[in-house]
Amino acid sequence: MSLMESVPRMALPDLLYATIDDLQSGLAAGTFTSVDLVKAYVARIDEVNPVLHAVIETNPDALAIAASLDAERADGSTRGKLHGIPICIKDNIATLDKMNNTAGSFALLGAIPPSDSTVAAKLKAAGAIIIGKCNLSQWANYRSSNSTNGWTSRGGQTMGAYYPMQDPSGSSSGPGVVSSIGLAAAAVGTETSGSIISPSSKNSLTGIKPSVGLTSRYLVVPISQTQDTIGPLTRTMMDAAYILSVIAGEDSHDNYTSAIPFETIPDYAAECTSEGLRNAKIGIPRNAITVSSTNGPEITAFNASIDVFKKLGATIVDNADFPDLAGYLNFTGAGYTTDPVVGADFAYDVANYFNEMTTNPNNIVNLQQLINFTETYPPEDYPDRNIATWLGAASLNITMGDADYYAALLQQYYYGSNATILGALETYDLDALIIPSSMSPGYAAIAGYPIVTVPLGYYPATTNVTYNSRGTLVELGPNFPFGLSFYGRRFSEATLVKYACAFEAATNYRQLRDPYIIPNIQLVDVM
Repeated sequence: MSLMESVPRMALPDLLYATIDDLQSGLAAGTFTSVDLVKAYVARIDEVNPVLHAVIETNPDALAIAASLDAERADGSTRGKLHGIPICIKDNIATLDKMNNTAGSFALLGAIPPSDSTVAAKLKAAGAIIIGKCNLSQWANYRSSNSTNGWTSRGGQTMGAYYPMQDPSGSSSGPGVVSSIGLAAAAVGTETSGSIISPSSKNSLTGIKPSVGLTSRYLVVPISQTQDTIGPLTRTMMDAAYILSVIAGEDSHDNYTSAIPFETIPDYAAECTSEGLRNAKIGIPRNAITVSSTNGPEITAFNASIDVFKKLGATIVDNADFPDLAGYLNFTGAGYTTDPVVGADFAYDVANYFNEMTTNPNNIVNLQQLINFTETYPPEDYPDRNIATWLGAASLNITMGDADYYAALLQQYYYGSNATILGALETYDLDALIIPSSMSPGYAAIAGYPIVTVPLGYYPATTNVTYNSRGTLVELGPNFPFGLSFYGRRFSEATLVKYACAFEAATNYRQLRDPYIIPNIQLVDVM
């Protein structure tokens, strides 16, 4: 009897829904192998990637790595929850292997880093199989004022799976789509402002934007050392917690990680239970929640969620407003494409990244040379997609580390903390804040605060279809997912994960709708 005949299809997890625990159960029981998982996920990528463009490239060594990890398991040794689990990482997180790391640009094609990025090294050491590089908004959406979420010159236009031509959001567009339809067990992305939280919420996922400094940025293509962070996009909060515990921690290559206030990284999954919100004191910053002509379903669902929190044992403090929202709204650094600190960081940090490469085929070593390359290399789609953000950064009168820079940085920290998130938490003696995910990223970005998002609902079937200015993506339409975000103090991820797990367990909104496009390939088809 063949293995396929001996294992009933129902005994195998559906890869659209499968959690890391589901996969580990099957691997431990010998029902399937990590080699089987790699074969199935690669086949699923091949099936839908011509439409969705979620993955730039797959790892040619993934099967060999899976076989090696299967052999370790057969010998009675496993490395933890990620052992033998295929994960896709964003194409700005460097790996020293046969895959590229390009931020979606030909400027970095063929560039070779001196080592794996710290995050990739941690994933590999934990037994994860990096199955491929996910597409993204090029340069993590720090190039153009007129490009689109999920477009890169190398990977084309990523589209979401919940509506034809769906805007996947960004800049972790590919990781969002990959996780949403099971093209890998999970994905890892990066955020400067919104790049994990927005694609997580708009692809009906859980996502963690860690405090700046909790995860190392070493050999991750940068935007801003004051705001960049790396985190998971997953189908369940538990899976996100597993991954965060692996990738978090101090790194001598990234001095921001020296701010981590604990010696041992928490087991973020340990308190992921349905009881997590009992006795929590949760605030709602009403003055930061804006109602528009189109976001009514999000506001309605958010308000309805208050009863869920109360039933789960939380105390809700409504109108726990940001104390200086007016100051924040008038602060010119609130938007990261116009923030002088971010611009100065990018000019400095991107030059450092290029100069770290052991092989740099295009000999680009600074921002001006990157501008020149992009303007003269036709596949970069210039001038149709401009370089306005780079030109703004190149024309700044401040330099990272000078007096004007630090003055702007202090303003930035004030408006992202005491004026907003921290101010509300302290004024009302709160454990956390909640806010619709579409409104959460900017406040947390400029002071490096954490956000955790969970699914909250979907736009109704009667929603008007709205296209972007290029007519290439649907910005809003029927079945579009949205999420709810938790704010907390810096390095309070364990608390936020606990609350998010309890809310997720009580609501399970992700299961209410399926994407319109789902790969047909399952494990049984490759076994």
